[in-house]
Amino acid sequence: MVKLFDRLRSLFRGQIREGSYEYVPEDGYEEQYGDGSGRQFYTALDIGTEYAKAIVFEVVDDQGIVLGVGRHRQSYSHMSDGIVTDIEGVIQGCNEALIQAERAAGDIVAPDAVIGIAGELVKGSSITVTKTRQQPNKFITPDELESLIGMAQQKLLKNARDRIAAETGYQNIEVRLTNAAVISVRVDGQVVTNPIGFRGRHLSLTLFSAFAPLMQLGALETVAQGLDLRLVAIVAEPYALARCLSTNASADSGAIFIDVGGGTTDIALVRQGGIEETRMFALGGRTFTRRLATGKGLSLKEAEKLKVLYSNGMVKGHERDEIRAILAPECQTWMDSVELLIEELAKNELLPPAIYMVGGGSALPDLQEKLRSFPWTERLPFARPPLIETVQPDMVTSILDPRQLLRDAQDITPMALAYQAIELQNENSTLEQALYKVIQNMHL
Repeated sequence: MVKLFDRLRSLFRGQIREGSYEYVPEDGYEEQYGDGSGRQFYTALDIGTEYAKAIVFEVVDDQGIVLGVGRHRQSYSHMSDGIVTDIEGVIQGCNEALIQAERAAGDIVAPDAVIGIAGELVKGSSITVTKTRQQPNKFITPDELESLIGMAQQKLLKNARDRIAAETGYQNIEVRLTNAAVISVRVDGQVVTNPIGFRGRHLSLTLFSAFAPLMQLGALETVAQGLDLRLVAIVAEPYALARCLSTNASADSGAIFIDVGGGTTDIALVRQGGIEETRMFALGGRTFTRRLATGKGLSLKEAEKLKVLYSNGMVKGHERDEIRAILAPECQTWMDSVELLIEELAKNELLPPAIYMVGGGSALPDLQEKLRSFPWTERLPFARPPLIETVQPDMVTSILDPRQLLRDAQDITPMALAYQAIELQNENSTLEQALYKVIQNMHL
């Protein structure tokens, strides 16, 4: 049976609103990327609090080629702090973004989709477990590896459930795994990429996992069904950002990634080549818009327009100073929250020397100024003041945008989701196969 939105998307193709991305193929485009036979197309869908963003892309030789991009503003009643609150409304908004992206891609429909998930109750963390082997002269077996992964996964699951229960006040909330990755394996202290066949006394493994409440995941699955999308994966957005952007960070030094979205700010710590932890708090661009609306006596729509003008440096003089004063309390609250969460992430260990900002909210100059003027080395375990940089689309590796459809920092998250489709295709190592087997057996 053909679904309603499948018919609607076919019906409305071509009726793209003014300002959307127009498809104008370059000379040799079809010759360069093929005629459609055997090509792998995907959709990356970032269901943000402020905007639904869609990218239609093709995977070619471990790279994503952006074919079309769409963006549609969400209604204030459809999303709250990164969480879907009106499924039908979100389906309609995402459908508009998909129509734009598919039209920009030359009417290419890519039903295989990677969707991002955010919100304060999405919990990501890592743990290191060690097994002392009684017979060190024997070869390490796949069963030993899977047993160690299972032990780590059980501990991370319990930790996520306990944290969600503490924050919500509800016990036994159903949670599901969104992402997992083996960060490192060591045999007698030496890092190995595949421990099978090694001998040794101490087998150590570091595992990262992200979990989310079943309610949130179920809502996203329903949205995907309503859009006629086949879910390849639902990915925790801080995890996606860290995996995508850490390729630019030194494997030894790592980095901190801060995504300022419409409803939440997400923070991810990458240290020694692997993602260690993620944190989120419910303060994003909409908070600043509401403060500006109250302070200036404007509607939310008018306040959002003024905030964008202010962020782009188009408000001068007394009015600029007035806006700065109105936003100051929220900016300080945001900075205090960032400090608190980074302190939690640090665990009294040295932090990496770079902080990268992404997301539409990162354009607010007040937030960048807060980060740059903060006394990092006095308050947190930094060896020196960290580099503060806003990530732009051309800084992301593996995602190519030949027609430059992606514009600024707010497009980085959907690019990171697109990167996940590439990673999923390459998950065939011994560690990844063992991890997948454990996840299947645990029914996560």
